[in-house]
Amino acid sequence: MTEQVAETRTGNGLRPNSLGVAGIVFFVVAAASPLSAVLGASPAAVGVGTGAGAPSAYLIAGVLLLIFSVGYSAMSRSVSAGGGFAAYVQAALGNRSGRAAGYMATLAYLAMQAGLYGIFGFFAEFIFADFGLALPWYVWSLIAWALAGVLAYLDIDLSAKVLGIVMILEVLVLLVVSFAIVFSGGAEGINFVSFTPSVATSGALGLGMMFAFASFIGFEATAIYSEEAKNRDRTIPRATYTAVIIITLFLVFTVWSFVIGYGADNVQAAATDDPGPDAFVFALAEQYVGPIWVNIMMVLLITSFFAALLAFQNTVARYLRVLSMQGWAPAPLQRTHPKFQSPHIASLVSSAFVLIMILLFTVLGLDPYGTLFMWFVGLGTLSVIVLQAITSISVVVYFRRNPSDHNLWRTLIAPVIGAIGLIAAAVLVVVNWPVMVGSDSGFSQFLPWLIPIVAVVGLLLPATGRSAERRPAVHQNAD
Repeated sequence: MTEQVAETRTGNGLRPNSLGVAGIVFFVVAAASPLSAVLGASPAAVGVGTGAGAPSAYLIAGVLLLIFSVGYSAMSRSVSAGGGFAAYVQAALGNRSGRAAGYMATLAYLAMQAGLYGIFGFFAEFIFADFGLALPWYVWSLIAWALAGVLAYLDIDLSAKVLGIVMILEVLVLLVVSFAIVFSGGAEGINFVSFTPSVATSGALGLGMMFAFASFIGFEATAIYSEEAKNRDRTIPRATYTAVIIITLFLVFTVWSFVIGYGADNVQAAATDDPGPDAFVFALAEQYVGPIWVNIMMVLLITSFFAALLAFQNTVARYLRVLSMQGWAPAPLQRTHPKFQSPHIASLVSSAFVLIMILLFTVLGLDPYGTLFMWFVGLGTLSVIVLQAITSISVVVYFRRNPSDHNLWRTLIAPVIGAIGLIAAAVLVVVNWPVMVGSDSGFSQFLPWLIPIVAVVGLLLPATGRSAERRPAVHQNAD
């Protein structure tokens, strides 16, 4: 409490007690972007993955991440921090490892943020063209960039309200389609063959899980908002579990309903034959609900992407702020706005990076979907999976050295299971990298190397000039 008061007086504190469980869940679920995740990833999970068994891939990924959340939440009770991965790795493995994790996390979320601007502009260009607004993708991306920058600069409560409204609408619009399919009986009647072992493993289960993992990215950001959370020790774990459970149930149910809608024998062909990733779902919406619902989904798809952009804008800003507070990034990044108590300097830096990416890809004439989105979201997904694995290992190490929690399930068994599963997932992504990013040549093949490069930089950089006494601590044992 003393540290928090001191930070507020020096203009470096975030707004305390401003987010409850619901507010944090809105941020992290919006970052996972349920509508865009379903429209973008489910066709790949079905088409190149396990076909009718794709719902099982989402279920396995969700269960594995729920197990990861056990140790992650246990750390949130013992380590008071807004640094998420960086704080937990630092608490277990030391300052240099924490700095490496912080740099990797920043790379991950900056990449995700930039990539989302590509897909936002891509879909906005052709969707709004139908309404007579024919503008190139980068114009729409720049409009979203300006709006997200303003909202992230202001009070976080405003962003939470915007995200809450958008998230509820995008979930509802997909649930209408899914329930319409289920109530109609689908193409071949209601069945659960998707969850039988023979169907779940009949195709490339690993590839299906790879795209399923990509649909969850963002939920782990709950700990980043710990400084702004009400009753942190209870709010962060509850928000983490709630986010994972909501995302899992939603993804499994909607993808299962798509299998029912096309029929188990035809769904894989439907996912691979359609000309665009959105057509797989839009065709179902038109068939089972009506053409007008497709138009509604198109508009909400744009707002869904914007919600994800705003969520990642806030996430990146808070990571940069923590790096600065630790002396691992320039000091001005830790400043917060005197009125809104938002990390406004860090947010502006995040906006500047995104602006450079948008302009660079525009000048080079690169496809915003096939390059900016696919490459960068692939990089962000791999980075987060690697960080989740390292964090699971850190949980085990931390509680062996600091046995404040004697529950073996939370501090040993679940983290070990999570680490093994997440390491396997990371290997899977690396092996199938061309499938993940939709390219096997060019600059994209070198992107995975950025992860170990930034980690090595974090490990090898000399100690900062700030003394430990002057540098705010990222972690402390909970009382």
